Amino acid sequence: MDKESAIKLLKKYNKEEFHIRHALTVEQVMRYFAKKYEEDENFWGIAGLLHDIDYEMYPDEHCKKAPELLKEINCSDELIHAVCSHGYGICSDVKPNNQMEKILFATDELTGLIWAAAKMRPSQSTKDMELKSLKKKYKDKKFAAGCSRDIISRGAEELGWEIDKLLEQTLIAMQEVEDEISKNVELYK
Repeated sequence: MDKESAIKLLKKYNKEEFHIRHALTVEQVMRYFAKKYEEDENFWGIAGLLHDIDYEMYPDEHCKKAPELLKEINCSDELIHAVCSHGYGICSDVKPNNQMEKILFATDELTGLIWAAAKMRPSQSTKDMELKSLKKKYKDKKFAAGCSRDIISRGAEELGWEIDKLLEQTLIAMQEVEDEISKNVELYK
């Protein structure tokens, strides 16, 4: 699977900049974790890029329409499983089985919360954000209320991590890949 085919498919079913930015963010976070754990960066990244392929156009069929759309570019069953597993217990009965799927499940909502927190900062960046600031935003249920704390904490449990470890590791990932995300958002507008 090459990134250009994945981007074309993403843009076919996602028109809003917000959704494209989110896809590019999760892609880069997944690539960061793949590199950290010496896994296939392309596979993990494509799973992150396409995880919400059906969300914008088919929100009521999220994770159910995805297999059909992913087959348009001959995605493997492994990739389809990974994409569908990120909605486990919410809109999918496909359980995250391996580390990659568990990280995708755990970081999807959290990346949104971290971006929301970054937008509140004078720098509008994750780069100068400290963990204690993120923890404060995480605990404030009114802040970025659309980012489910239940899903984030379930994701940490699935990984066998304390919530602080998940927050810290995902914040570090976003700090490391923020420039690449920005570059890709401009490139794929």
